[in-house]
Amino acid sequence: MAHASLWQRCLTPRATIPKTLTWSAGIGVWLVVIALWALVTYSGLVRSIFLPTPTAVLSAAVSMIGDGSLWKDIWSSAQVVLYGFLLSSAIAIPLGILMGSFRLAQAFLDPLVNFMRYLPVTAFVPLFILWIGIGIEQRVTVIFFGIFFQQLVMIADISRGVSQDLINASYTLGAKRRDVVTHVLFPACLPGVIDMMRVTMGWAWTFVVVAELVAANSGLGYISLKAMRGFQVDVIFLSIGLIGLLGLVTDQFFRLLRKRLTSWAL
Repeated sequence: MAHASLWQRCLTPRATIPKTLTWSAGIGVWLVVIALWALVTYSGLVRSIFLPTPTAVLSAAVSMIGDGSLWKDIWSSAQVVLYGFLLSSAIAIPLGILMGSFRLAQAFLDPLVNFMRYLPVTAFVPLFILWIGIGIEQRVTVIFFGIFFQQLVMIADISRGVSQDLINASYTLGAKRRDVVTHVLFPACLPGVIDMMRVTMGWAWTFVVVAELVAANSGLGYISLKAMRGFQVDVIFLSIGLIGLLGLVTDQFFRLLRKRLTSWAL
C-alpha cells in the first residue's frame, strides 16, 4: 500500500516525494549516462578519436592537475564569468525593474533593447578585440554583452508581473512612490530576479567558450581549442565536462539562495 501511494505521488503533478528518492533519481541518471558512455567506448563501438573513454578523460584530468595547469584554467574562466555576470546583473536588475514599472522608461528603452538582444555576440568579438584589446577586459565584455540585454527583458517582464493590487494597496496605506519602488516592487521581484540570475548564469558559462576561443592564453575554452589542434579529444571532453560541472554548482547555489531569501514565495 505504501509503495502504491509513493508511486501515485510520483505520477501526480507537483506532489512531494521523499528526498532520498530525489537524490537516488539524480544520481541514477548520471550512472546511466556513464554506463552507456563506457559501453560504447570500451567495446570499440565508437572509435576513441571521436569519443574518448572515461579512463582517458580521467587520466587527462589527473595529468593537468599534476602540473597545476587545470586549476589555473578553471580560475581564469570562473573569473571571466563572475566579473561579466556580476557587472551585467548590477546594471540590469535596477534598470530592468524601472523599465518594467515606468511606462516612459519602457518606451525609451524597449526599441533599443529588443534590437540589441537579437544581435549575435560572436559577431562582435573582432570589434571587442579592436576596441578593448586582448586582455581579460575583452572576455568580460563578451559575457556582459551576451547576457545583459536578455537580463533586461526578463527583469522587465518580472516587474510588470507584480500585482497592481499590491501597488494600489501600498498607496492606500500611505506609501510614497519611492517607497513603492524600494519596499514593494523590489521585494516582490526578488524571487523572479534570482530565477533569472540562475538561468542567465548558465548562458554566461556558454559564452565563456566564445570569449576564450580568440586571443586567450588560459581558460577552459582556450584549452579546448588548443586540444582540438592536437586532436586531444580527451582534453576537449574534460573542458566541456568541467564547464558543465561549474554551471551545475552555480545553478545549485542560486536554487539555495532563492530558498533562503524568498522561502515565502516557494
